[in-house]
Amino acid sequence: MNLTPLPMSQVQVVLSDCSAHDAGLLFDTLCTCFTSDRCVGEEPHEAHRDRPTVFAGTFELLDDPAHPTGHPHEPHPVPLSGPVLADVQGSPLAVRHLREALEESFSVQEVGAVPGDQEVQVQLVLEGRATRTPFTTSG
Repeated sequence: MNLTPLPMSQVQVVLSDCSAHDAGLLFDTLCTCFTSDRCVGEEPHEAHRDRPTVFAGTFELLDDPAHPTGHPHEPHPVPLSGPVLADVQGSPLAVRHLREALEESFSVQEVGAVPGDQEVQVQLVLEGRATRTPFTTSG
């Protein structure tokens, strides 16, 4: 079997162990940073309630003139209903940029990696961060 590597500027993201709603929140967050084969507001659908569903998207990171830094939006915490497992695959630089974008809105923990000089695969656990409330004192 011959697997074709992704272009250097693309990262494939596969989400599992999550609801369709959480997958939509994650993809919407990434779509505000990078060009994608997904659209903001596109609601993923679960294939079958009794079987696990995975959700996939491809993101263009490095060759996007509209978003040259990869981070055009204001960071904001995004609440998720629970931890989400994300398998991220692409060039080391593109994967690093995507992870940095995720860290602006989510708690990110790396739980596995398959290194390579041309392409890497990283497994991340993403958790939502509650919106911070400003600290106030009474009196």
